[in-house]
Amino acid sequence: MQLLQPESLDAATAALGNGSVALAGGTELVPLLRSRLVEAETLVDVRGVVPRGVHEGGSRIGAGTTLAELEADPEIPAALREACALASSPQLRSMGTIGGNLLQGTRCWYWRLNYPCFLHGGSTCHAREGAHREHAIFGNEHCASAHPSDPAAALLALGATLRTDHRSLPVADLYRLPTEDDRDVTALEPGELILELDVPRPEASTYVKAMERNRFSFALVGVAAARTGDATRLALAGVAPIPWLLAGPDELDRATPLPDTAYKVDLARPLVRRALEAIA
Repeated sequence: MQLLQPESLDAATAALGNGSVALAGGTELVPLLRSRLVEAETLVDVRGVVPRGVHEGGSRIGAGTTLAELEADPEIPAALREACALASSPQLRSMGTIGGNLLQGTRCWYWRLNYPCFLHGGSTCHAREGAHREHAIFGNEHCASAHPSDPAAALLALGATLRTDHRSLPVADLYRLPTEDDRDVTALEPGELILELDVPRPEASTYVKAMERNRFSFALVGVAAARTGDATRLALAGVAPIPWLLAGPDELDRATPLPDTAYKVDLARPLVRRALEAIA
């Protein structure tokens, strides 16, 4: 395996593809390489060419900005700041970038142990018949994994847009439920790099989270809420294979939990209520 350190964005994008993978903070990629869930002949270090920092009063964020930098920046919306502060540990937040965080792989143990599950191209979601206490209550027809990113739910509630080296698209369009024809849960093309995020400023926003421990744990249920005028957006983490945009509290009545994830519906109700009260 070789490491490339391109000096320009054009050089970085030209180096991607054909067995190469982008490397930024490495908090997600390195464990996947070690577990052989990602195979790469070349790592392309993009830290020097992907934008970093918070600009324009918190409305434009470089994809290379770390979660630690975002949690400490008073200019960005509270929902994103709080989501970053509740994600992972201080050490990982100081290394992990917001761009990489949005592209995290699922924490489903069947996927992580490389079972021939639906996401790996198989015909079965092993979690549906096996252990699935931390898995999905929405969008789980083919795959019951739960998306782990707290900031992704916050950005979804905020109505953020991301810019790549190819195009601009809403964060909502970055994610897609896996299907028989396409097992990927993001819409990025091979080698496509996230460069920046445009984040609208709501009148009020928040992120609340239920987890196994008080610190350094993935969301069992995370709830992001943002209000602009009379319009309110809700998004959930930890409840579907992708960050889940919730039409309203009543949508929880239409959840499709597995036997051991029904408790997540009961967790989500007071969290949604708490988030809505916080931004009222």
